[in-house]
Amino acid sequence: MRISFCQGLLTGAIILNLLILYYVSRAQQQMMDKRKELGRGTRKVASPGSSLGGGLGLFIGAGGETGVAGVEGHGRSPRVTVVLREFEDFENYVGDVATSFLHQRPELPFLAVADALPYPPLVLPEGARLLVLTPSPEQPPQAHRPEFHVQTEFVLLVPDGAELEQPRAVERLIRELEGEGGGPVRLVAAPMLTRSAVQCLHLRVNLREWTATYSPAASGSSGSVCTALQGDAVVLIRTEDLFNLSVPLGRPLFSSLFVQTALRGWKVKLLESPCFSATHRPLFSSAHNQWKADTRLKEATGKLMKSFGLKRLLLPDGKDQWYGCSKETPRCFGTVQDDTPDYLYLDRWTPPCCLRALRETTKYVVNILESSGVRYWLEGGTLLGAVRHQDIIPWDYDVDLGIYLEDVLNCDQLKNLDSGSLVDANGYVWERAVEGDFYRVQYSEANHLHVDLWPFYPRNGVMTKDTWTEHKQDVEFPEHFLQPLVPMPFAGITAYGPNNHRAFLELKFGEGVIENPQYPNPAKKRLDRSRL
Repeated sequence: MRISFCQGLLTGAIILNLLILYYVSRAQQQMMDKRKELGRGTRKVASPGSSLGGGLGLFIGAGGETGVAGVEGHGRSPRVTVVLREFEDFENYVGDVATSFLHQRPELPFLAVADALPYPPLVLPEGARLLVLTPSPEQPPQAHRPEFHVQTEFVLLVPDGAELEQPRAVERLIRELEGEGGGPVRLVAAPMLTRSAVQCLHLRVNLREWTATYSPAASGSSGSVCTALQGDAVVLIRTEDLFNLSVPLGRPLFSSLFVQTALRGWKVKLLESPCFSATHRPLFSSAHNQWKADTRLKEATGKLMKSFGLKRLLLPDGKDQWYGCSKETPRCFGTVQDDTPDYLYLDRWTPPCCLRALRETTKYVVNILESSGVRYWLEGGTLLGAVRHQDIIPWDYDVDLGIYLEDVLNCDQLKNLDSGSLVDANGYVWERAVEGDFYRVQYSEANHLHVDLWPFYPRNGVMTKDTWTEHKQDVEFPEHFLQPLVPMPFAGITAYGPNNHRAFLELKFGEGVIENPQYPNPAKKRLDRSRL
């Protein structure tokens, strides 16, 4: 059979692609083998003629040139790569930092890392390199991945403005880290001599509750051991540990680094000495540049918290920082399907900003109902949360209140809703629900977290209503549960509920519902009670 020209061309292209795939795979395997050798303490001097696949990373220099790092021209290979990650392109001292370290330790690779090519361009001394993390279509993927560019056993993370005055300070940090013997202390830090002292913090990250909590940590006699740092410090970490993190060089660097290490149970040891100098303080020469830096820090922190799924930070001074939804933004989750919000599939509970909004809305609505003479009671899962937690169930996404239908005319916000919705002076939206004959109060026009008001009326001693849902707990019940209504703590206020809450809840949900928590639709997602 004769082979046409096109068939031959296609066959050749296939063979060429297979050869390329083979050599790329071989190069990646060689790189992994080299990293394993470094992790075991083996040192190899890479020759200038080594290929990229052999484990030698390409760097983009300050003028756009390419080079290799991690190679010492003679003697032993260096054990540490100095990395400067946190700096602003509009004003920085990256060149001075590189000069300081390379003057004292010229054999150490120095790497400045930026998300995009800085403008104006960095001016770096001989021996320092710039790594840009943003991919470029004309370059291979390795060019922008930092793990390809560090060939040493350790990484020394230094802040902008740092200076190395004691050449042996690096070895002191290495000895301290090696002395920990691979235990929970996986990072060692030394302070910078600045006006604000470095503080050791305890950091607890609860991803299920979207929250990170910082608190002061106690100091020890030979240095402080904690899970996070606040302030300017130089940090040493094993290269293998750094690049086993999901986001090894995220910004802000300390926020990103310590959230990830705390989740792994790693600790940092803050030494009292050696100290690194910092003559360039403050970093910015004008109030405008300081404002720009603060604004960028705030933006970077918001992006980082969003990517990590953290909505709330509790700071050491007791203040809160929120990164979730507010009155001006949509809520943190979309339309709920099968009574199972999307966050449950992530093994997370209701974001704290949403719980805060639900509490605020509940307090607001309850105050208006009480002042208007509308009888109400905690209904369904809301009552269940009040009994179990004196609060909203940690995975619930709305609040339900029952009201007497005959009292609706007493409330100005409710009695005229047949003609449309009402946005009151405080931004809350009152409306008749499109799903049926009940009312809904939304947190704001943008944020649809809400309290539902279900109008019941008595018929032959039984409370009934005109709109029913498919929820098994949505059933009629004897009016004697509401005679009288009783006060009970809920979400930071005193609200009213049925007089026999256990019997009421077991009528609605079944026996033992209080002691046996479960997600709303176990067929879709079941609660792992062992994690409670």
